[in-house]
Amino acid sequence: MTNHAVISSPGFTPHSLGPPTASRKDTMPTKKLLLPLIWVASNFFTTTATSQSVTQKALNPEIVSVIVTASPYSSADITIPVHVFKPPEVQAGQTQEPWPVVIFSHGRSGSTASRAAQKNPVNFGVVRYWHSRGFAVVAATRPGYGDRTSEDPEDHGAQWRGNACTGRADFHKTANAASHAVKAVHAWLITQTWADKNRLLLVGQSVGGLATVAACGQNWPGVMGCINFAGGAGGNPDVSPGQSCRPDRLGEVLSNSAKTTVVPGLWLYSANDKFWGEEAPKVWFKGFTDAARAAGKSASVEFFAAPAVGDNGHSLQTMGGRFWIPVVDEWLNKNGF
Repeated sequence: MTNHAVISSPGFTPHSLGPPTASRKDTMPTKKLLLPLIWVASNFFTTTATSQSVTQKALNPEIVSVIVTASPYSSADITIPVHVFKPPEVQAGQTQEPWPVVIFSHGRSGSTASRAAQKNPVNFGVVRYWHSRGFAVVAATRPGYGDRTSEDPEDHGAQWRGNACTGRADFHKTANAASHAVKAVHAWLITQTWADKNRLLLVGQSVGGLATVAACGQNWPGVMGCINFAGGAGGNPDVSPGQSCRPDRLGEVLSNSAKTTVVPGLWLYSANDKFWGEEAPKVWFKGFTDAARAAGKSASVEFFAAPAVGDNGHSLQTMGGRFWIPVVDEWLNKNGF
């Protein structure tokens, strides 16, 4: 198994993705081949003068309110804001038709103050990428974030004391609470006439990636696939870089979803992710595919091991587009998106 490969289940058969997924050292001889990919990737995460007038409206979301009902994770109904980003064609007044939709789930800061300060649930560069593929994007600020921090439904109870992790590390609670909120967004979305109810894609980052994997195993109507960027919980890159709290328990949560997942999936992690490290995600993925195989499930779920990205590969989605965009493009095409 190599670091720069997509690994498909079952069987873990790697195949080389060529220059876009090579390490920095390896890319030096293929600089000319990489330039177009680097330009395309960077174009999604910057705004040029010529494109600003076309895309700016599409990046000013409509914000709607969705109710997340009381559950074992919160004592009362909570109204959350959902940011709706329709493709630029709609904003330009061109003929509207039902659009495939990405339901995006954000990550989780370890700081209460940072969670309270959260305003935007999705990076605009990420939105631009999905618009380029013809998708609308909806992204909610879940309970426990932004203006809704009176309760923290996703709190897993793990705490770091120095470089030691203590507490419950109840990642089942985190995954279930987060996916409960995402389910409310899905229930609202399928009532919208502009959404193609049969072409929905779940995408998440970090704890949002964990929520995406958990939700994917629930087989909601219209969901055709799931993409997990750096999914997990319990990491602390400041006091324990590369080693999260109780990765074994996190693996159990992910493997549990494998038993009921029936749609294609894609997991993407970077070699220098300071929240989980390089090896734990590969162990989680093997546990997931083993559990799927034991349950008789044959959904194609793939793993992409990206090279190091900046100082912390947890930023793969926003800083490593030159690595993941070709992989996601290939996966989308292969799975009929």
